[in-house]
Amino acid sequence: MPLIFAFKGGAMKVSRRKWVFFLLAVLLAMPGLAQGEMYIEGYIGGVQGANAPMNLATGHPGNLADGTVVQTVELHHISGRFDPAVIGGLKIGTWFVKEGFLGYNYPDWMKYLGFYLDFSYHRLDLRNQTGRSVSFDNFAGGSTPTSNQFFSEGTAATLAFMFAGRYGFLPDSEVPFGRLQPYVAVGPAILFSSQDPRLSSSSIFTDTGQVNPYNIKPGSESAVNIALAVDAGIRWMCLKNVSVDLSFKYRFAEPSFNYRYTDPLDGTRQSFSLNPTYHLFSGQLGAAYHF
Repeated sequence: MPLIFAFKGGAMKVSRRKWVFFLLAVLLAMPGLAQGEMYIEGYIGGVQGANAPMNLATGHPGNLADGTVVQTVELHHISGRFDPAVIGGLKIGTWFVKEGFLGYNYPDWMKYLGFYLDFSYHRLDLRNQTGRSVSFDNFAGGSTPTSNQFFSEGTAATLAFMFAGRYGFLPDSEVPFGRLQPYVAVGPAILFSSQDPRLSSSSIFTDTGQVNPYNIKPGSESAVNIALAVDAGIRWMCLKNVSVDLSFKYRFAEPSFNYRYTDPLDGTRQSFSLNPTYHLFSGQLGAAYHF
């Protein structure tokens, strides 16, 4: 199955849907598919990010009464509270049974081990929250605490490479390994995320103590990061080739987003970085077809 690539700004872009179809086509093309314990699973659930306080810094020019231009730096403390969201995804995997994946005659003990690709997508919004800003300037000789309002709209897509272990309970003639199959999995992941922040704050810009509110809307930026993914779940084999799966997922990543914005006071171009820490927890219910 050929991949279609689009080029934008010199960077190669491949849609998430094309990646999923490409990975599915590769696995389906592997020899030994009909003999191996492979499966395709779709799932849906809910995701919540743990609070992860973060800080960002912005710089603003100001003018003294005599016209001297000075620079004020503000450090903004953000609580880092996330909104809950719906998560959906697709798993494509195999267990290493005899005469299974690639037609290899694995040792019997490897039936407890497996591998799967896990692709998921969800919103990743930072809710509207009140924070604290501290202004440092080179003319007042000190700092001034003020309040800020912050929120951000974002998304997250994750492609995880999961190495799994399982055990079987309640075996019968139709499912000799066991109908009830708890499992755990861990692996690296590629996290594609974006954030579109809004910051409304205040700063002291004059030697008279005047407080000037300002709003920053720099637009959306994206980041690609290596993440850690951990899964735990229970699979029930309803039929020989059909199962339901209740699972819980944890992902950790530390992306960095760099922004350029127009200063609302004098129209100069300024910059800041947003460095959230993601601790993402989700629960999923899925259904799988086994080959």
